Amino acid sequence: MNVAAKLDDFGRPAWIGLTVLGFIAYWPVGLAILLFSLWSGRMGCWNHGRGGRWHHGSAERMSDRMGRWCGAGGRTSSGNHAFDEYRSETLRRLEAEQKEFLGFLDRLRQAKDKAEFDQFMSERSPRPEHPAAV
Repeated sequence: MNVAAKLDDFGRPAWIGLTVLGFIAYWPVGLAILLFSLWSGRMGCWNHGRGGRWHHGSAERMSDRMGRWCGAGGRTSSGNHAFDEYRSETLRRLEAEQKEFLGFLDRLRQAKDKAEFDQFMSERSPRPEHPAAV
């Protein structure tokens, strides 16, 4: 197993620590490590294959993170039944609020698009130079 694979097992903190140590030891070494980690996609947040706007897929990512943090389903028991009910109800409420907010953003974006299109069409439509005298 090479050094990069071992550092990947520890994640970003290991790469950050190695970069800092490289800068402390000899700045060109630290710079080389930093450039390698950015080039290889180990440190950059733009290389995760998540295109689009910031909110696209955020629920799935959050669910994945909760699953990693709290166990397989993300809803493991804490041993306190009242707390588990409160947590599940709060999570349901937050998911519903998130869906409502994303719907609001979509409606807002559609309204803005419609207003811009209507303005474009009104500017584009031919206007009579002089009204016809009767």
